[in-house]
Amino acid sequence: MPRRFTLPKLVVATHNRGKAGEIRSMLGCFGVEILSAADLGLPAPPETGTTFEDNATIKALAATRASGLAVLADDSGLSVHALDGQPGLYTADWEGPTRDAMVGMRRIQDELLERGVPDTDQARAATFHCVLALAWPDGFPDRTAY
Repeated sequence: MPRRFTLPKLVVATHNRGKAGEIRSMLGCFGVEILSAADLGLPAPPETGTTFEDNATIKALAATRASGLAVLADDSGLSVHALDGQPGLYTADWEGPTRDAMVGMRRIQDELLERGVPDTDQARAATFHCVLALAWPDGFPDRTAY
């Protein structure tokens, strides 16, 4: 059963300042203080799931256990059809140690060229996945996939 969010604080399970800032600006009008995992010094847990849903839930539950606060976490990735769905769940890994999206896009382009995939929208179609998980201090997760 859906729960209504009435807490004064929400942690966003990210160390990405840009993402935390975007969520702050989207939710700021609701009077909720938005903190990031980085603000609280929380470590990023290993993403050992086999789905985007698993990884979002892992991140949300780890941060709520560490902080005692409600936590919103996401997991997302790009599945390129001509690359058999890669990078998919491993999109961040394709971005290299600096997690630079342009590095990941360059690798995707290189893989497409290596496979001889024509440079057309139809041949290079991809699907972006994003899953949000909200973990409550009592450990109950809510997940939404887009």
